[in-house]
Amino acid sequence: MPSNSKVGVYVDVENIKRSGGYGMLYDVLRKFACRDGAEPIRLNAYVGFDRRRAERDRRYERNVRNFFSTIRDYGYKVIEKEVKWYVDEDGVEFAKANADLDMAVDALLQSENLDRVLLVTGDGDFVQVVRALQNKGCRVEVVGFDHVSVALKQETDMFTSGYLIPNLLPIHQTDPGVSWGDINSRVRGTCYYYRQGEHYGFMRYLKHINRLWITDPREPESPYQTIYCNPSAFEDFDKFDLLPSRSIAFEFKLAESTRVPGQLQAEEIVVVSG
Repeated sequence: MPSNSKVGVYVDVENIKRSGGYGMLYDVLRKFACRDGAEPIRLNAYVGFDRRRAERDRRYERNVRNFFSTIRDYGYKVIEKEVKWYVDEDGVEFAKANADLDMAVDALLQSENLDRVLLVTGDGDFVQVVRALQNKGCRVEVVGFDHVSVALKQETDMFTSGYLIPNLLPIHQTDPGVSWGDINSRVRGTCYYYRQGEHYGFMRYLKHINRLWITDPREPESPYQTIYCNPSAFEDFDKFDLLPSRSIAFEFKLAESTRVPGQLQAEEIVVVSG
């Protein structure tokens, strides 16, 4: 059933690119933001553009302009922030294109017409913005990848790791005929249960993005799936004392269970973040 809620999406593109989200698919992000029938009112992407580099590197300019055109095709408004060059006290040149203020002001001004705001960033400077939006009556969600501010995670109404959203950051499938969630496909998830004494556990991943609040995978409408894992399936990982953990994102293969016919188990488990 449509939720009739109105959502605004504000993407700190440079922060996401620097923090593990390079290659993020903006059409998938839009679907995630508009899950459960929400209507997109604002889709804003704040990007840096180095005009000085563009003047001498036509390939850079072409690639950036093509990127802008692609996300515009998905309905995003591209807000360009020109890169400024500075020289520090040691004479070293550095670039800066900070769009935080623009993004914060736009989100606050436009929130009057929104029920839900999705901030795509890991920058802790947005903590006060989250509080202000909540005080204006908006539900505030955050999507980020690496180096996400702990304070930002704690302040938001819901934080979702971009690694865990199906297809948001493409996975190289060893079998080109499979998609996320199919047998023999690779997905990303977390280890939500681990029995230290008996050396086994369960991984959890998203099958789809609707009704995220139904976290119990035994519920028929839950988007979550849990599968068995064995320590021998982990590759280059020995910190089992940290498990279970919601802060470590794993990528793994969905394989047919060798224990229970008709069930799945996780194989070829590798850490992607955390």
